[in-house]
Amino acid sequence: MGIGVAAPTWVCAKVDDMETVTDEEFFAAVPLFSAFEGVTDAANYRPLPDGWVLALADIVGSTQAIAGGRYKDVNMAGASVISAVLNAVGKGDYPFVFGGDGALIALPGALETTAREALAAVQVWVEEDLGLMLRVAIVPVADIRGEGLDVRVARYSASPYVTYAMFWGGGTSWAERQMKQGHYGIERAAPGTRPDLAGLSCRWSPIDAQNGEIVSIIAVPGEGRPGEEFRDLVNGIVAITGEQNRGSHPVPAGGPDFAFSLHGINREAKATAPAGRRLRQKLIIFLQLAITVVCYKLGIPLGRFDARRYKSDVAGNSDFRKFDDGLKMTVDVDAEHLKRIETLLEAARAKGIARYGLHRQASALMTCFVPTPISRDHMHFIDGASGGYAVAASRMTGKALSTAPSVI
Repeated sequence: MGIGVAAPTWVCAKVDDMETVTDEEFFAAVPLFSAFEGVTDAANYRPLPDGWVLALADIVGSTQAIAGGRYKDVNMAGASVISAVLNAVGKGDYPFVFGGDGALIALPGALETTAREALAAVQVWVEEDLGLMLRVAIVPVADIRGEGLDVRVARYSASPYVTYAMFWGGGTSWAERQMKQGHYGIERAAPGTRPDLAGLSCRWSPIDAQNGEIVSIIAVPGEGRPGEEFRDLVNGIVAITGEQNRGSHPVPAGGPDFAFSLHGINREAKATAPAGRRLRQKLIIFLQLAITVVCYKLGIPLGRFDARRYKSDVAGNSDFRKFDDGLKMTVDVDAEHLKRIETLLEAARAKGIARYGLHRQASALMTCFVPTPISRDHMHFIDGASGGYAVAASRMTGKALSTAPSVI
């Protein structure tokens, strides 16, 4: 999830007039950009409409859960927030961001009640089925603007089939801080309440680094620093990662190898089926995987499903870098490129331009939201397989991993 930052000054107030766009059409009407460097371009951002809300959640004590080897559960919980809310509101085109140990979705105010019910349900599910504590909140955008901050959104085209939201303005970070302080909470759902998690998937095994190491990076502006300098830092990091194949993408161009996690399959069955039907759900998942592998090896489609196309789409649709009041990326880099990135980050930290956290690991982890494999708009959320963004954030804020329970 986001880290508290001041709003960068490099994004100015000039935006196109979108007053005639309905809430349902808003995000689709935000201009697309396809070069990731566009996250620092003022022209790509639009303010969320008045009356919208932020639905957000994160795991309490995520770094401790990760230290106990539960990073896949933490990622599953974070992605379940997106799945639950989007399913509840009818999978409309609304901006969201996956933060590893949490998530945020921006919605029209008319959907606030639905979002509250979905968050309350997923909170109970995460606690009862995953054994983790999920913090949840609904924050009005009007309250954020009342603090002199904003929530602006850009629309990055990761592939021809999937777009991801980028957030700027300081508002998402402020909302997260309010949630962690106990504000804007929602009423707890009854025990046994279950969200609709259809499409949530956690089947793939960790993806090993090809270039060197999988590195999760978070960089946010220093307090009161000119935004131009932070923009240069972001562009410099992106340029360095761009020197390696596919921008240091951690997922191979043809998609990940066919290696599936039994634990992930068990988690998916728990998420998508009631207790009495989970064995049946596991069998269905195993059958789907077997059919996929056979169709892939033979190169033959099954109706409208093309296994080879699906596997390559997984890579193209993956969300491995983003901007949420700061830069976040999980990339596959060699030692030389990593050293150059660290040099840039450390120089920016020394000058007060930015704060940063970085975590190195051997592989990446992928959690998926696949409403239907026939459609090509399936989404795949990337994090480091040994703590990723949560550990990077803990290092940036000066908190060390500990086996002792704590709230972060």
